[in-house]
Amino acid sequence: MQQPTKIKSSIQNVSSFQELVSIPFEGTCNALCWSRELKGDFLEIVANYEFEGNMLEVSIDSLESLSLSEAGQLARTIILQDYEALKSYGADPVLNIIRSYEKDDAFPLFPTDIYSFHVDRSPIATDTFLCTYVGDASELIPNEFAIQKIQITELRQQLREIHTGNDADFEDFLIENFFDLHYQQTMEGKTISLGNGNLWRLATDNPTSKVLPCIHRAPQETNGQKRLLLIC
Repeated sequence: MQQPTKIKSSIQNVSSFQELVSIPFEGTCNALCWSRELKGDFLEIVANYEFEGNMLEVSIDSLESLSLSEAGQLARTIILQDYEALKSYGADPVLNIIRSYEKDDAFPLFPTDIYSFHVDRSPIATDTFLCTYVGDASELIPNEFAIQKIQITELRQQLREIHTGNDADFEDFLIENFFDLHYQQTMEGKTISLGNGNLWRLATDNPTSKVLPCIHRAPQETNGQKRLLLIC
C-alpha cells in the first residue's frame, strides 16, 4: 500500500499477524497495517442477517451456524481466524454489521460521534484493532495534518459558553465530555482509507504509549451498503 512520501512514516506495513502485534510504535509511526487481498464472499455473510436498527453484533456461534456457499465459507474462515488470533493475543474482538452509527446531536457545532476525527483513550496499555471486510472503510489522518479542536479559539469559546461550572473546572469538563479527543483536519491534510480486508493496529492515548495516538474516524456511508467490521 503506497503512501505519499510526506506521510509515509505515519504508517508501517507488516506481512503477518505476529508482526502486527509485536512491532512497537516508534517516532511518528502510530498505525500498523497488515495489508491483505482477501478471497471469499463477505457480502453473502452480511446478506444472511436481517435486523432492525443501525447495528447488529454477530456472535461467533451464529456465524458458525450459517449455511454458506463455498465462497461464503472461505470468508467465514478468514473472519474466524482473525477473531481467534486477536482473542489469543488477549484482545476482545467484536464482529458488527453496520448500517450507520448514531450521530451526536447534543452539540451540533462540536459533534463527538465517531464520524468526527478522534483518538481512542484507554486507562491501560492497549491498542485499537480493526478490519473492514466489506463496505465503506474507516479513515485516518496523520497527526501533523490535524489540530485538536479544543485548541481552536472559536470552538473553545463556544464550549466555554455551554460550560456551567467554574472556570477551574473547564479542563475537566472538556475531558469528561470527550471534547479533547476530537480533531479537525487541516487544509493540506489528506485522509487515508484503511481499505477492505486490511487488519490494522492503531495507537491509543494510554498511560504507557510512546507515540501520539492515531487520529481516525468512521466513514460516512455513501452507497447504502452495510459494513462488516471486526473491531476491538
